[in-house]
Amino acid sequence: TILVSLTHQSEIERDGFTIVENALTRVETERWVAELELLLASQQVAIKNRRGAVYAARNILSSLPECCDISRIAVLKSLLSETLGPEFGLVRGLYFDKHPDRTWSLPWHKDLTIAVKDNSLPTTLFSKPTNKNGVPHVEAPESVLENMLTLRIHLDKVTEENGPLEVAIGSHANGKKADPSHRVKKILVNAGDVLAMRPMLSHASGSSTPSSRMHRRILHLEFASQRKLADGFEWFEFIQ
Repeated sequence: TILVSLTHQSEIERDGFTIVENALTRVETERWVAELELLLASQQVAIKNRRGAVYAARNILSSLPECCDISRIAVLKSLLSETLGPEFGLVRGLYFDKHPDRTWSLPWHKDLTIAVKDNSLPTTLFSKPTNKNGVPHVEAPESVLENMLTLRIHLDKVTEENGPLEVAIGSHANGKKADPSHRVKKILVNAGDVLAMRPMLSHASGSSTPSSRMHRRILHLEFASQRKLADGFEWFEFIQ
């Protein structure tokens, strides 16, 4: 376990991501699918496309605090503590479903925004205040993003068919600008596998193929190394 964890840690440092295989069992992934499908029925957390179809959910930590259990899985807890330090906390949870009947794609980007309690404070570090489903967000400085790690828990098998995520290897070291000029890897994994990635890793995804009947359901959990933020800012949630 120690050797596996060290390998994952070195891959995160070098490439900006690593894949932890079989982190969740089949029974566990099926339980999460059931829990999250129920959550998607809630209009408070649902994200809809232009046609009104629900494809994702925001702010799920308050609605589904059991998400914290995932960070207690031994291999994931070890990876988080070794990458972020012992004071790490869960700061945001999202859910995505690339449904075969309402597929979608995303252009190359980096995950730069964080959820905070108040985004109206005077600051020279945080920028671009927005409000997402009633929660204040800001674009975080690199100093914060460099000390975060995202776990993307795959609840379905991901193939070429259901719009896999693509990552630009090593692009996390190039600051905030999305840069797909690096060598690109498609994240093709099994249900129960976990992608751990830095927020400043450039990534994108295409639509599912027209004939696909596969979902691509992802539980997306963001972790930070410490509770304290500069300029009086506070995480909207910080679950240690």
